[in-house]
Amino acid sequence: MTNLLRIKIFTVTFAILLLTGCASTNNQEYPDPDPLESMNRAVFEFNEMLDDNVLEPAARGYRHVVPDPIELLIGNFFSNLNDVVVAANSLLQLNFESALASGTRVLINTTFGMFGLIDIASDITMASDVNLNKRNEDFGQTMGRYGIGSGPYLVLPFLGPSSVRDVVGIGVDGFFADPVTTGIYLNSVDTLDTAIRVPVAAGRALDARAQLLDAEKTLEEAALDKYEFIRDAYMQRRESLVNNDDTNAPDEADWD
Repeated sequence: MTNLLRIKIFTVTFAILLLTGCASTNNQEYPDPDPLESMNRAVFEFNEMLDDNVLEPAARGYRHVVPDPIELLIGNFFSNLNDVVVAANSLLQLNFESALASGTRVLINTTFGMFGLIDIASDITMASDVNLNKRNEDFGQTMGRYGIGSGPYLVLPFLGPSSVRDVVGIGVDGFFADPVTTGIYLNSVDTLDTAIRVPVAAGRALDARAQLLDAEKTLEEAALDKYEFIRDAYMQRRESLVNNDDTNAPDEADWD
């Protein structure tokens, strides 16, 4: 084990222990879910400015140039990569049904679906009684399932809505599970590795932003206070996902 790897593992472990100590199971230490609101609003405004001037125009250009069928294939590819994270966290939660379904999705879509470009697993679900639908699990949810509270709401530069618990979750998934980023942190970084992974990560972000374009107008019209609307929707959705109650979770487009 290299010294760099030891440092990364120590850092993540320390963050988890710190989070366990500062975020109670029921968030009783944080009756106000947003004690950092003034800072969060400043970061939110920065993200809005970045989105208005860079991300949204890039996403609209992407959607204008890329035909819808190709955009669907690209979205399927990134969804297939995410199923690796879902399968890993399902195992950590001892949710073997979800782990098996997500692992099977990766196997089927990667092999028969041309590296995930075609979502054959979902087609199998539609044509049979086998449930291989897309799941949603990450390490933030895994910690929540084991009783770690979310802690205060946070708005991250570039990444958007989060919480103390979910910040740790993002780091753990990125270090150990995400196929796009894990190699950067756990292996030696060479020019070829970076030249492949960085464009893939940028493409994933662009594709995710493009998928939110249709919901953006609805969000603008529905929210008197966009910051507050996104905060409440995010926290409600995360609580529902931790409890595996997707029926009561706001749509992901409401808070992304």
